[in-house]
Amino acid sequence: MLVDSFQRRVTYLRLSVTDRCDLRCSYCMPERMRFLPKSEVLSLEELYRLALAFIARGVTKVRLTGGEPLVRRDMIDLVRTLGRKLGHGLEELTLTTNGMQLGRYAGALAEAGVRRVNVSLDTLDRARFAALTRRDALDQVLAGIAAAKAAGLAVKLNTVALKGVNEHAIPSLIEWAHGQGHAVTLIEVMPLGEVDGDRIDHFLPLDAVHADLERRWTLAPSPASTGGPARYFDVTQTGGRLGMITPLSNNFCASCNRMRVTATGQLYPCLGGGERVDLRAALRDGTQRDVDAALDRALAIKPKRHNFAIRGPGEHPAQPRHMSVTGG
Repeated sequence: MLVDSFQRRVTYLRLSVTDRCDLRCSYCMPERMRFLPKSEVLSLEELYRLALAFIARGVTKVRLTGGEPLVRRDMIDLVRTLGRKLGHGLEELTLTTNGMQLGRYAGALAEAGVRRVNVSLDTLDRARFAALTRRDALDQVLAGIAAAKAAGLAVKLNTVALKGVNEHAIPSLIEWAHGQGHAVTLIEVMPLGEVDGDRIDHFLPLDAVHADLERRWTLAPSPASTGGPARYFDVTQTGGRLGMITPLSNNFCASCNRMRVTATGQLYPCLGGGERVDLRAALRDGTQRDVDAALDRALAIKPKRHNFAIRGPGEHPAQPRHMSVTGG
């Protein structure tokens, strides 16, 4: 089993298939983003072999990420092959997407064994969406969400809470989502990579959002868990579920059960740390024993907690790499 030096068992792999994305969310990356050369990205076979290595060591949940995973043309082939491991060590296969390509692929995802998807959506206002993502594509995303629902996929919306941008529209987004049968998880903005602007201008602690929502609704703590860091609440008035992920205001590292592998095969034991292990080298130049040894090294260097913080104007990000590079 994958157990780190703090006796936390790793059962969850977030596997990035690409750093590329068809949106340019302002809090995530600059408009003129430099993406990796395709020659550096792991092949489909290598991604599959990596996933199998983790499953053999006790990982039961695999989430495919990016960038935007569905912009990779052979992505569905990987989903199909991994889907055959469901019930054979793998308990859940899912992905995080911006929804842009869901209209094309929702049916294929469901057929391959995916049962739920996370869709990033920060606003229902078309103009604000275009300003945030630098693309006028809200209708396409909403159509993708509808296609996922029609295909039988459970949808959870991931919403980054941004001060002065979407904070006053969060309740209406939650009401809409719950009315559609979708859960919502609110996330604090994370200081990863240089962006066009200063993150402190938009950092909104979720404690303040929670207090505002409690003045409006009854939020009952929920025992629900998806194996991640979110705390869940059942909203009495809407009948839906609300999650909150607070990497800055309330650290949740004591229960961390995950590792992230980038599209180039770099294993990051912690999203907020610089520690990494090169799995690509072990895959291409070594044996299965070398891959296992690399996983053991990653467990040994997995830190006790991350060092995310947004303290003041002009502060450098906690890590220079962007979320799209690590795997969102």
